[in-house]
Amino acid sequence: MEDLIIIGSGPAGLSAAIYAGRDDIKTLVITGTTAGGQLLLTTTVENFPGFPDGVEGAELIDLMRKQAEKFGARFVDGDVTKVDFSSRPFKVWVGSDEYEANSIIIATGASAKWLGLESEKKFIGRGVSSCATCDGAFFKGKNVIVVGGGDTALDDAIFLTRFANSVTVVHRRDQLRASKIMQERAFSNPKIKFMWNTVVEEVKGDAKVNGVKLRNVVTNEVTEMPIDGVFIAIGNQPNTKPFEGQIQLDERGYIITHDIVFTNIEGVFAAGDVADSFYQQAITAAGTGVMAALRVREYLSKIKYESSKS
Repeated sequence: MEDLIIIGSGPAGLSAAIYAGRDDIKTLVITGTTAGGQLLLTTTVENFPGFPDGVEGAELIDLMRKQAEKFGARFVDGDVTKVDFSSRPFKVWVGSDEYEANSIIIATGASAKWLGLESEKKFIGRGVSSCATCDGAFFKGKNVIVVGGGDTALDDAIFLTRFANSVTVVHRRDQLRASKIMQERAFSNPKIKFMWNTVVEEVKGDAKVNGVKLRNVVTNEVTEMPIDGVFIAIGNQPNTKPFEGQIQLDERGYIITHDIVFTNIEGVFAAGDVADSFYQQAITAAGTGVMAALRVREYLSKIKYESSKS
């Protein structure tokens, strides 16, 4: 039986594994089939401390995993299919394989919602992005579009005007879902334009994005637009399906936490984007992973003390 099972292997899960391993906590990391999380969808990461020249997302994940392994963390590649948090030891299944632990850190992250186009998938990291904060600086003096109509889309559009020459918000309806104040800010920004009743049919390019094919949903007119970057801002989906009915989730599926990493079940903690719908950055995920590991150390000491008294 493990002291700790960490579910997920992005910045939150791997940071937790490094700290737990250094504390001599017997740790098993279940990676998920998309091991590494959303960092694997980015090319150069320029805003993670310690890398003044930037670092490839995949390289950063590889370095973090090697560091966790150095301190004794063991890894199982696969997706969690079922859990039982009703009593300790907690049980976790990967297919038919069952694992048990005295504590759990859920760090399964959140996945960006995509348009579902083959061409979109082809250019992820090469002009298509789901994170304006991560990738906006790569588009200095360029022309970009933001797909979406909510607060996230407008927030991204406003942020991108710091770098881009122009930002066009492409929305499938004739009015926005965003809050009034966000609309006012976007409408008053001279760098932001709007295309209404329009959807992206295809992302075009060679080595990187150089245009999009658009369709007006009212007239069905198809046009092509030269563009340097496509930012998809239609929301994120927390990866919490295996935990439904086992742990407290909010209406969007994010894990509800208190004191940053505590869930409603003693001994089960959450870290990173699976419980954070706001910041969603590699460094903030890593920070909460560290916090969760420190809380695990505290929790395991507590149950060891209680066990010695009984």
